[in-house]
Amino acid sequence: MYDPRLHFHFKELLAYYHEKSPEVDFTFFSQRAFSNLARIKELFVRLYGQREDAEEQFWFLIQDLFGSFEARGEDLRLLDLQREQKADWLASEKWVGMMLYVDRFAGKIKDVGERIDYFKELGINWVHLMPLLKSPEGSNDGGYAVSDYEDVDPRFGELEDLKELSQKLRQEGILLTLDLVMNHTSDEHEWAQKALAGDKFYQDYYYFYDDRGLPDEFEKGMPEVFPHSSPGNFTYVEDLQKWVMSVFHSYQWDLNYTNPGVFREMIKVLLYLGNLGVDIIRLDAVAFTWKIPGTSSQNTEEAHIILQLMKACAQVVSPGLAFIAEAIVAPQEVIKYFGEGVNRGQECEIAYNATFMALLWDALATQETTLLNMGVKGIPAKPESCTWINYVRCHDDIGLGFDDQHMYQLGKHPFSHKRFLIDYYSGNFEGSMASGAPFASNPKTGDARISGSLASLAGLEMAMKMGDSDKIDEAIKKVLMLHNIILTYGGLPLLYYGDEVGTPNDHSYLENPDLSYDNRWMHRPVIDWSKVDRRKIPGTVERTLFTALKRLIFLRKASPEMADLNTTSIEESGNSHVFSYLKWHKGGAKSFMLSNFSSETQLVRLDALWRCGFNAFEVLDKVSGQTPEFRDEWLVLQPYEFLWLTEPSTFEAFQQAEEITHLRKEGLWPAKVDRLSEWLQPNQVAS
Repeated sequence: MYDPRLHFHFKELLAYYHEKSPEVDFTFFSQRAFSNLARIKELFVRLYGQREDAEEQFWFLIQDLFGSFEARGEDLRLLDLQREQKADWLASEKWVGMMLYVDRFAGKIKDVGERIDYFKELGINWVHLMPLLKSPEGSNDGGYAVSDYEDVDPRFGELEDLKELSQKLRQEGILLTLDLVMNHTSDEHEWAQKALAGDKFYQDYYYFYDDRGLPDEFEKGMPEVFPHSSPGNFTYVEDLQKWVMSVFHSYQWDLNYTNPGVFREMIKVLLYLGNLGVDIIRLDAVAFTWKIPGTSSQNTEEAHIILQLMKACAQVVSPGLAFIAEAIVAPQEVIKYFGEGVNRGQECEIAYNATFMALLWDALATQETTLLNMGVKGIPAKPESCTWINYVRCHDDIGLGFDDQHMYQLGKHPFSHKRFLIDYYSGNFEGSMASGAPFASNPKTGDARISGSLASLAGLEMAMKMGDSDKIDEAIKKVLMLHNIILTYGGLPLLYYGDEVGTPNDHSYLENPDLSYDNRWMHRPVIDWSKVDRRKIPGTVERTLFTALKRLIFLRKASPEMADLNTTSIEESGNSHVFSYLKWHKGGAKSFMLSNFSSETQLVRLDALWRCGFNAFEVLDKVSGQTPEFRDEWLVLQPYEFLWLTEPSTFEAFQQAEEITHLRKEGLWPAKVDRLSEWLQPNQVAS
């Protein structure tokens, strides 16, 4: 609703900034501001309207937005305009990402810049650099305990290095993602240190209490994030004789967003990161940002309003900046972080599809896809303007948050089934080749999560130690099948660094007392580049994985039906070992995807193809370039085989794509390619 007083005051500010900074063109800023001003005011009032200083704080916020736009470079403002004109730019099939730790992947930020050719070689054009802002030495939760939001940690380099890297990446067409740790700061942050010195103004930035009254009320509803290493949600600060909320670790103090000053500080930080050239900001622990005594203090209505307000502010200053919601919660909750109802699509553009990831690991252990099919169908439909991150592994553990009702329907007891998965991936189940470990075991409930690298969980590490070529070949097929699914299911596929060459668990963390308490560091490896260079040696595991994965990435980019435009549908294969789905594009291209999760050959009735509109005997497999194997009225899938079945007309157009031409030049798409299992040369992989 148009509010003349609101817009009158804004015009006064606009006139002031025109005079103050005549070199800055505020045209598009003012247009966006007029469109969003009433919404920003309404959201701000919903959060802070009961405060006496609400009006003053609101106008301070608007001035902050002017300041952030002033500081935004001309090249970034132009990029904003381009992305505004193509609202679904993130849905493209061309994006493939990689998540990595700067120091463990390359050394310093400058060294990451030296690895741009490596990204391009594999086909990566979206890079997520794990936390690199200043954090304390020693315990810092992998950088998620930030002590300065506006400076780079000296261990990684300098701020100028980050600016130079963002420019290099942008010149190469590579998106940059950084984290904003918005739920808490390190207890060494300037705000925390001033609070510790007795400054009441900064104590109000956190949740401080003189006694256990309110903390005990909070504890009644709040679960423990790290029950083994950091029980409880509060830490006693001896110097102040007060309790401070610390949901994650004792050295991470939760920010108090009921204070509008905290929101203003964090929106300035967010826009500051955007002005450094960051394309996508991962909003860490968004589900925790608003606390209410007696509840779980997660997924509150106010937490969603905070995101809506952040998005509305970013729309004014930097509309080309996208948000990732790091909310590892149930599907019915995570879908809300895109925005609901009238706010649909007005919070984060991207969210992690953690349920899908966990379901893939369940299917790999059980060799059954029934729970996977059920679980995927239970994930609510997302807004068309938003997208999922699909991934096999990441820096975090694997949580087993399946729907209990689904397991009961399948005759499985939730607790015992989860215990099976924990035992299986810890290598404590007969026949398992996995070598992971339980994480965050809760002595009260017996619950746990799973740590371990992809190669180790898929059995490659153990197979290599045994020198068993058959098991090595089987593990490679598992790794590729899982990657193939995240590359083709829809959304933004995100690879985890080291997985492209089969990096196993790294146990060196046990030698570091600041890391040894957290076994997630086993799957946060220090990359041995001499091992990565083995990707150039024929017959090695590294080459087999790297070249096959590269090929799949380029095949994805050559297939318009892989764009995430809500064009994926689960299709029943008629075989409980086979996961199948249809992908299509408005231009007519379509592919029927099948993945065999079994260690045995499986058959699929041709009815499954006919139901999707395919002439079964005319389909071609995009992966092999050949006709798939048939046996009478059945389609044949070898153990852990996957197929991209498509029509001849689609295949013909596909072969003309720029990406296929690139593969031909590199010998990865020869005129005649045998079945994938033969192309990978099983049993000929050197250890």
